[in-house]
Amino acid sequence: MRHVVRRGAGPRGGWMVRAQFSPWTGEFTDPAREHSYRIDRLPDQIRSTRNMFLLGALVTLGFIVSDLRFLETPHFANAAVIRASVILVCLVSAAATRRITSPWGLSLLFSGWSSAAVLSVVLMMLSRTDQAVFAIILLPAVLYLATPPSLKLAILTGAGGSIILTSSFLMVRTNGLPVLEVALGIAFFNIVLSFTAWRIDHHARLQWAAAREAHEARDVVLQSQRLLEQTFMAVPLPLLITDIETGRILRFNEAGVHYFGGPPEDFGITTVMQIYSDTNSRRGFLDQLARNGRVTNFETKIRLGHGEVRSVLLASAFTEVDGRPCLISAVMDITDRLQAEQKVRHAATHDPLTGLSNRAAFQAHLEAAIRRSSAATGMVVLLLVDLDALKDVNDTLGHDAGDALLVETARRLERLGGEIGTVARLGGDEFVVLLPRQAATQAARALGEAILRDFRQPLAYGERHLTTKASIGIAACPSADYAPGELMKDADLALYSAKQQGRNRVVLYHPDMRRTINERITVHRDLVDAVSHRTIFPYYQPKISLTSGRLTGLEALMRWQERPGVIRTPDHFMTAFDDPELAALTGDLMLRQIARDARDWCAAGHDFGRIAFNLAPAQLANPDLAAHLLAILAEEGVDPRLFDVEVTETVFLGRNSERVAAVLDELYAAGMRVALDDFGTGYAALIHLKQLPIDAVKIDRSFVADIQTDTFDAAIVCAVIELGRNLGLRVIAEGVETTGHARFLRARGCEYAQGYLYARPMPATDLLAFLDGETESKAAARVQALSD
Repeated sequence: MRHVVRRGAGPRGGWMVRAQFSPWTGEFTDPAREHSYRIDRLPDQIRSTRNMFLLGALVTLGFIVSDLRFLETPHFANAAVIRASVILVCLVSAAATRRITSPWGLSLLFSGWSSAAVLSVVLMMLSRTDQAVFAIILLPAVLYLATPPSLKLAILTGAGGSIILTSSFLMVRTNGLPVLEVALGIAFFNIVLSFTAWRIDHHARLQWAAAREAHEARDVVLQSQRLLEQTFMAVPLPLLITDIETGRILRFNEAGVHYFGGPPEDFGITTVMQIYSDTNSRRGFLDQLARNGRVTNFETKIRLGHGEVRSVLLASAFTEVDGRPCLISAVMDITDRLQAEQKVRHAATHDPLTGLSNRAAFQAHLEAAIRRSSAATGMVVLLLVDLDALKDVNDTLGHDAGDALLVETARRLERLGGEIGTVARLGGDEFVVLLPRQAATQAARALGEAILRDFRQPLAYGERHLTTKASIGIAACPSADYAPGELMKDADLALYSAKQQGRNRVVLYHPDMRRTINERITVHRDLVDAVSHRTIFPYYQPKISLTSGRLTGLEALMRWQERPGVIRTPDHFMTAFDDPELAALTGDLMLRQIARDARDWCAAGHDFGRIAFNLAPAQLANPDLAAHLLAILAEEGVDPRLFDVEVTETVFLGRNSERVAAVLDELYAAGMRVALDDFGTGYAALIHLKQLPIDAVKIDRSFVADIQTDTFDAAIVCAVIELGRNLGLRVIAEGVETTGHARFLRARGCEYAQGYLYARPMPATDLLAFLDGETESKAAARVQALSD
């Protein structure tokens, strides 16, 4: 069993001593601990052993001097020799201690000396020297207690020496002595000495263990303090220690000094209250500290040494400095993070080019404004602004110029409407102005007109001056429960109407606009179905020569069979062709059917002249249109020279006018002829007749209807006929319904007519009968009718 000794911590706190000893030797059971104990004790034991050797020599010399009383006795000489030998052994042993370097060497030296001491006493007893009697008790006590290197050696030398000495004494002095009593007494004396030696050794070991653990504890504390100090100074995060009661700044680590701009005292700052930019923030910090016993992620602003204010997060905990309660605080600068977050939030709600609110932010403003509105305070009003010429600027001057125009537009809108409402950029060339409550539509219209006037002022861009126009749609929220999306649709419909009316104008929303657009959507959807079900097909209307009365050609007119027995003309669905894709689909479907009909009529030997078909403006946006149309005719196996294309004057006014000219040139080169439809409605410039491959103009039916009674219409028709003759163009009059119309036109030099007078538009099956009825006599009858 191991003997364990524990010393508990005292009231002031001490180190717990735990030492395990061998029950037989009294040594530490841990070999490493035992070795450390012996090494630590070796210098002291060497010194004590050396002193004991010298003292032994001195005492023995005293014995020699004392023995001089017995100089005349027969045994004096023997005792003197033995004692001189002991003195010599003591001196040699004392000298030898200076060369001892290990506990083992000291034990060996002590064993040699004790053996010599015991031997000398035995020799003196054998020589029957009376002075040796007391050594039976004294020498074992010396061997037990005179700092032997180990308890085990003390017991071995003490008990062994005592046994040898007692045995020698009893062998010499047996007369009259009770041997058993002497032996028991000596044995008891050895037991007492052994226990005393154990107690001394055990106490020394406990003291050593306690001192060792205290030393180790101090080392740990010092090491921890050094580590904490190094950590405190090396942490890259600013740290500071402050007195809780006074707020005085006690220490900054290196990162703190660097962050602060230098030691606080260099700036006359001694307390944390001088660092806080807001004293209320300091109180909030202390309140959190009082509630939770610590502070984490406390956001505040502090002022650095050079005066800069930074946003930080503080984390603090209690500590002690020289017995005073203090706080250690970590400072994390979050200024850059907050600025980055602000930039992200700004980017999420603002247009990066103009700095105005973007669509998402405007949507939030609009929803909030509608919620706050009421009948008493007035409804919100929306102005949707669309630039009319941004694409032209981008295409001609580059996107840098377009961006400059957008930025200037935003600046002007902000100047005109920013003080009374919210200005935002929805994207592209579209802006919006949201007027708050108590805004009337009259005020919104006035603002819209002011915007248009301001936009007429040119913008300097390099050496150029940019001008722009805008279309503006205005809508008012009718009630507080009106959906924001519906209000945007209303404004968009008003904007669309402004564009349809010629752009550069302000239009107020009217409920009829929504009905109109719903009808457009319905027609568009139905027409898409019509294309897929092939219920779109051509009707043909003949063109007649007013001079010969003969058939000179046909015009293919689109028809849509909406349902059985109901056939619609283009007037009912023309708006659907604003969709380029749908215009292309219907155009391809029509052209294929026209080509097949022409192929069949040619195969049947009919002479029908040339067939004219119309191209929608949306189709002409395709730069490959000519190649596409010619490919369809090639697939159907018909000659392009059998066809004319008709285009309206509006195709020359759009952004794709140059592209239109290229398409028409390519078709003309393939053998097709080009006619300008609805000529005289006032859109085209005469320059187009010169620059484009046009060989015919068609007078719109609106001028022909009243030529006999309306002098203005008659004058226009006459002017167009004269213009065509002078330019070498064929002139075709549409809407000829009476003989009077035909006579008037023929008399003024118009060569061709098309209208109900000669034939209504008819399907291909009915046209066969018409073609079969075309004879020279019929042509002559037509001419004769105009002469009567």
